Amino acid sequence: MDIQALRDDTLGCSLHTHLNNAGASLQAKPVSQAVIDYLTEEALHGGYEVAAKHAKDIAGFYDATARLINAQPHNVAFAGSATDAYFRALSSIPFEPGDVILTTDDDYVSNQIAFLYLQKKQKIRLLRAAKLPEGGVDPQSVKEVIDLHQPKLVAVTHVPTNSGLVQDIESVGQFCQERDVWYIVDACQSAGQIPLDVEKIGCDFLCSTMRKWLRGPRGAGFLYVSDLVLGAGFEPVFPDMAGGIWVGPDEYEKEKTARRYEQWEKNYGLVLGSKVAIEYAMNLGLDAIEREVTALSDYTRSQLSTLQGVRVLDRGHRKCGIVTANIEGKKPAEVKKALDDANIHAGFATPINAQIDFLEKGVDWALRISPHYYNTKAEIDKTIEVLSGIL
Repeated sequence: MDIQALRDDTLGCSLHTHLNNAGASLQAKPVSQAVIDYLTEEALHGGYEVAAKHAKDIAGFYDATARLINAQPHNVAFAGSATDAYFRALSSIPFEPGDVILTTDDDYVSNQIAFLYLQKKQKIRLLRAAKLPEGGVDPQSVKEVIDLHQPKLVAVTHVPTNSGLVQDIESVGQFCQERDVWYIVDACQSAGQIPLDVEKIGCDFLCSTMRKWLRGPRGAGFLYVSDLVLGAGFEPVFPDMAGGIWVGPDEYEKEKTARRYEQWEKNYGLVLGSKVAIEYAMNLGLDAIEREVTALSDYTRSQLSTLQGVRVLDRGHRKCGIVTANIEGKKPAEVKKALDDANIHAGFATPINAQIDFLEKGVDWALRISPHYYNTKAEIDKTIEVLSGIL
């Protein structure tokens, strides 16, 4: 990778040390320009007219996303966010009182809240699989719980928002396929930094946002829907005219593709920006991106570990581009001010993001540093120097 060329293609690199890519990455110039150009055209010529003009490019979003995850375009739906995609998928599963959802301790906070809502409102049962000693879901525990409780759905977040942990979603998918259990994967923090293959994962749904590791625009995401789900006739709660065709006064037919999970109204500028972002990542190569991100995050962990009073919190056999640490005796506001004063962007997590994980680790906050491929070791060193200065 030509890191300098990539930095030159990223305007914010000249202004900040941006290490908050797990929150929202800096967009590459072609991504932001695609959105700006489209909105400018809309202002000049009208939304319907410009959408019709760019119909082929808009359709290219589905082709690009399919290539990203090794799917087919008819399995892809555009969404306003990963959570929007996730909830529309979840709403389509025909839960009945007593049904079981099996998840993990490390699933995303919004997903956990949705499961608790279903437990309260629809009387489903929520179970969580055991963890491996080194962290991350234990696939054998998933197998045992499936055999014992026959869950309607297994739900796993690939990379938790609060940790560098990478969960073993492929082994879980194998057990789900063998036992005909519906399987949903939240890839919000992995798409764009780790190669994804829905065939190898064996999932029925997979969702992600664009704004994080894919370096796309905010307000955009996608949902993968398997042929098994489409064939089963699942549809989200309250489909609109994107999800169904009104064929008679008292009858409608479901859209045949994954677009039954979309809403008709969408921001096509964001669709095109998302397409460009995915193509940008694919041109660089997801394997190459993962190598760069992993190398920088491993370096960050090693440097943080040299600081007295700093505890690196990441666990798991496999780790990725999210680095979390707690600084003894310091408050998040104090650390944030020091980083802000040095023009360094980082994230912070609290127990509302990870009730189970933080309780087990005995911390009430974590600094989250998430370097992307356009970051440098020099930027990490600068960050370590600032943190050292406040200890």
